[in-house]
Amino acid sequence: MITLHCKLTFENDKDRQTLEDLMRKFSSCYRYAFNRLLEGHTRKDLKKHLQKLFNLNSRYCDDAIFKAQSLINLCKETGQNPQKVIFGGKRLFQLLKNKHLNGKDREKIKQKWQERRKACLHSRGDKTKKGNLNTRIEFEKDSLILRINVGEKNWIKAKIKRTVNRPSDKWTNFIADLLQAEKTKEYFPYSVEIRKINDNFYAFISYEEELQKEPIITKENGVIGIDVNASPFHIAIATVKTDGNLQAVERISLHKLINKTKNQREYLSWQIAHQIVELAIIQDKAIAIERLKEIKKGNKGDGNKKLRKRLQQWIYKGILEKIKALAKRKQIEVIEVNPAYTSVIGSLKYAPQYNLDKDTAGSFVIGRKALGYKESLPKNYEKLITDKEYLNFAIERLQEEKQKTQERLKEEKNQYKKKPLKSKIDELNKQLKIIQSLYSEPQTQEFVNLRKEQMRGLYWASYKLWQVVKVALAIPILGKSLNRDLSPLKPILVNGEWDRVASKSCFKTNLA
Repeated sequence: MITLHCKLTFENDKDRQTLEDLMRKFSSCYRYAFNRLLEGHTRKDLKKHLQKLFNLNSRYCDDAIFKAQSLINLCKETGQNPQKVIFGGKRLFQLLKNKHLNGKDREKIKQKWQERRKACLHSRGDKTKKGNLNTRIEFEKDSLILRINVGEKNWIKAKIKRTVNRPSDKWTNFIADLLQAEKTKEYFPYSVEIRKINDNFYAFISYEEELQKEPIITKENGVIGIDVNASPFHIAIATVKTDGNLQAVERISLHKLINKTKNQREYLSWQIAHQIVELAIIQDKAIAIERLKEIKKGNKGDGNKKLRKRLQQWIYKGILEKIKALAKRKQIEVIEVNPAYTSVIGSLKYAPQYNLDKDTAGSFVIGRKALGYKESLPKNYEKLITDKEYLNFAIERLQEEKQKTQERLKEEKNQYKKKPLKSKIDELNKQLKIIQSLYSEPQTQEFVNLRKEQMRGLYWASYKLWQVVKVALAIPILGKSLNRDLSPLKPILVNGEWDRVASKSCFKTNLA
C-alpha cells in the first residue's frame, strides 16, 4: 500500500465551510459507529441508522463503519483496550486537562486536538466507480482537482497542490496511472482521507501498487530463509543452497525498534526490509518467509510483563509485508511456507548438528521448506521415544520439575506471579500424559483417518512425532523448553547416546 499526500485549496470560503461541516458530520458518525460496534451492533444494522442520524449517503456511512472496525482491530492486535480510545489523541487530551496551561498555548493545543477529533473525511476506493465515488481526482484544463460529494448530488471542487522534488517521486507514477486509466477506461481503486492540519486541508491518497512483472531472481539459485523472533528481538537469516545444505547465516537486531513511536518503527522497519532485499540481490537468491499468522501478544496479569510489552511493539506482520512489497518491486521471488513446527524441527535437528542457535536453525528449516524438502525424524530420536528405560527417566524428570513448580507455587504470595506457575504445571501434566501414552503398543493410522487424529500409542503423523520428541527431550535433557544451548542433543542425534547426556544433566541439576 502506497500513501501520498497533497494540499487542497478552495476558490471561495463557502466551499471550505461546506467541507468543514461534512468532515464534522463524518467524524461524529465515525465515533458513533465505533461505540456501537463495541456494543455488538453489526454493520448491516448500523448502515441505515447512520444515514438517517447524520444525513450522510450510504457510502460515507459504510466508510465510517469500516474505519471504526479497523481501529478496533488495531487495538486488539496491539493489546490495547478499545474502550479506552480517546479520539483526538490521548497525549493532547492529557495536556488540555493540565490546569497550569492557559492562554495561546492552550488554544493552540485545543485547536490541534479538535482538528484531529472532528476534521476527518474518509472515502474508500472503488474500481467500478472510476477509482472513487465520493472523492474523485479529475483533470480540469491545466489543473488537477479533487471532486468531493457533499450530499444531495452536490459537489465541491478543491485544487490539488503537490510539488515533485525528485525523479523517483511516486506522485509522478500515480498521475501517469490516472491518465492511462482515463484513456483505457480501466480504472483502479484509490482511497482518499481528507484532514485539517493547522487550519490547512490535506488529502492522503492510498492505493495498491500493481506489480505484475515476473520474478527475475528465483529459487533456482537457492533461498534466504527469514525468521522474525521476539526474544531476543531479532531477525535470523539462513542462506540455503539448492541441494538443501546451509551456506551462510546472519542476524539483524531489532532492539532499535523498542520504545519507539509507531511512525519511528515504520521507518526503521522499511530500512530493515531494504537491507534484507539488498542481501537477496547480492546473493542472487529468492526469499523464504513464514506464512502470515496471528501472533498471541499475551494478556495483562499473565506474569510476563516484559515479554508482553515487547510483543506489543513487535511489528512481525509489518516487516514481512514490507519485505514482500520491496521484493516484488525488485522482481525477487518470495515463497511463503507453513510455519508449523519450523522452530521445533530447527531446534531438535539442525541446531545441534550445525552448532546454531534455535532461531537461525528455524530460518534454515524455512529455507529448506521453500525449496520443497521434507523433514524426516532422525532414526536415533525415533529409537529414543520407544526406549522404555529412557521414557522412565523422562517421566521421573518431568515429575521432579512438576514437584518443584508446585512448591514454588505454595511459597509464592503474589497472585500475578502465580499465574505462569499454574500454567507451567498444566503444561507439565500434558507432557507427562504424552510420555506415558508411549508405553502402549503403537497402532497404525488407518487410511480412513484422513484428519490424522491422535491415536493410541505413538503419533505416526510426522508433525505430531516432532511434538512428542520435543516433550521427551526439552525438560528431561535440556532442563527447560528448548533453551539457547542445544549442544547436549548432539550425542543423542548422532549416536543415540542418551545415558551420558542424561547423567551430566542430572549432575547439573543436583548442583543447582
